[in-house]
Formats: sequence, structure tokens, C-alpha cells
Amino acid sequence: MSVRSEPLVRAARPARRPAALSLWLDRQSVFSWLMMAPPLLFLAALVGYPFCYGILLSLQDRPVAHAGTFVGLKNFATNLNTFVYTAVATLLKMIGGLALALAMNQQFPLKNLVRALMLLPFIVPTVLSTVAWMWILDPAFSVLNWLLVAAGVPKPGPSWLGNPILAMLSIIVINTWRGLPFYGITLLAGLQTVPPELYEAATIDGASGWQRFRYVTLPLLQPIILIVTLFSVIFTFADFQLVYVLTHGGPQNATQLFATYAFDIAMGAGQLGLGASVALAMLPALALLIVALTIYLRRE
Repeated sequence: MSVRSEPLVRAARPARRPAALSLWLDRQSVFSWLMMAPPLLFLAALVGYPFCYGILLSLQDRPVAHAGTFVGLKNFATNLNTFVYTAVATLLKMIGGLALALAMNQQFPLKNLVRALMLLPFIVPTVLSTVAWMWILDPAFSVLNWLLVAAGVPKPGPSWLGNPILAMLSIIVINTWRGLPFYGITLLAGLQTVPPELYEAATIDGASGWQRFRYVTLPLLQPIILIVTLFSVIFTFADFQLVYVLTHGGPQNATQLFATYAFDIAMGAGQLGLGASVALAMLPALALLIVALTIYLRRE
């Protein structure tokens, strides 16, 4: 080979990676992080930036088309309506959904048809079902008030959406009615996995129906109940469509939740900073709940 062609041959040879770099790139953990980096950067751009910008807005007095003024934590305020609404509705859905699952787990005629019909409240669009409930609770044309008047209640009957206490009770009942299928179907699937031999053994040992439920069914369903409750709390805490269509936060802000209040302040009043602070006030409570349930499930 000639001397002139030797540099060309050297240039054509592939450059070798340093040994340390090669060993580092061949590690499984490093390779995993390299594969995860693009989607994580994508999420950081689409979720992280709006989240951080929302935190910045929450610390400012920021009307629309005006420069923001730093006010610290002044924008944050306590809204007990959301916590009451979430706690009561979640408890009712948990108890009602468990009872519904136990009933659907029995043998009775047209069982499959009843199970299919049970999903209707969850399948029907929220706005459509809420409009139907507006007619049911209307003080002048309410079918519920018609039944109460026929039973002896003085005319025209209660103003379900005009009284602060009745309005809160109404949205809790409607949210419970809508969320029961989610609880019922999920817990029913869990009941199908319980071995019948455990019930037979408990019956042979002389356990009553309540004891079989307490010591066999409930412990096996506990992880599923916790997970379903976690999802239900998140969905209920951030509920917007049902309350906004039904009461718009009224009367007298009695049914105003974090989601509806943040929307009214930010979009209606133009107070972007205060609206962002109200929306972000949901984060600490939900984060603490998720962490607590995660730790509890890992211990179990």
C-alpha cells in the first residue's frame, strides 16, 4: 500500500468510543433514562411550563391586560364547600357502590340486563343528565315537587336549587347518582375474583353473613376500594360541568367549588392571578391524599 493512501485509510476507520463512555452507555439504567428523556421533556414542555406559570400567576394581582403585582399568598382562600361536597359524595358513592356490587353479585332473573342498565348514569353525557335533573328539581314544573305536594307538602314545594342547603344536597345527590356505576362495576369485578372456597370455609366454621362480609369480602376488596376511592376523590374534587350547569355556583355561592370559582374569577372577572391561586389550591389536598393512599397500599 502506498504512503499517500495511508491517511485516507486512517480517516475511513470508525472512531472508537472511550472505554469508560462505552461502559456507561451500556448500563441498563442509563439506556432506560435515555429512552425516557424525550417523552419527559415533552411532558415538561406541555405540562410543566403551564403549571409553573400558574404558580407565578397565583402569587400576583394580575388583571387582564395589566402587569402583575406580587402579593404572595394573599390570593389563597379557604373554600370549605369543595371539601364538604367531595367528602360526603365520595362516602355515599363508596357505601352505595359496595351495596350495589353485592346485590349485582347475586343470582336473579335478567341479571345481565340490569347490569347493563346500571351503567346508564355513567354513560349519559354530564351536561345532558344535568339538564334532566334541572327539570326534575325545577320549583314550578318539578316532578319531585309534584309527588311531594300529592303526599301533603304545602304548595309549591321546596326550592331545591334556590335554597343554599338544599342546593348543596342536590348536587351531592346528583354526583352520587352519577358515580355509583363506576363504584358498583369496579367492586363487582373485584367480587368476581374472591374464591368461593373462602366463603364455604367460613360458613363451615359457623360465620354469619355479616362475619363473612367483614372478615372475607372486605379485606380482599380493600385495595380495590382504596384505588376506586382515590379516583373518585380526584374526579369529585375537580368537578365542574355538573355544578356549573346546574347552579352556576349559586345561590349565594353556596355551591361554589374550586373549579367553578376559579373559572368565574379568571374568565368572568378577569382576575387571572386569583383564579390561578384558587385552581392551585386543589393541588396540596390531592397530593397529600395520593401520597397517603400510595404509602398505605405499599404497606399492605
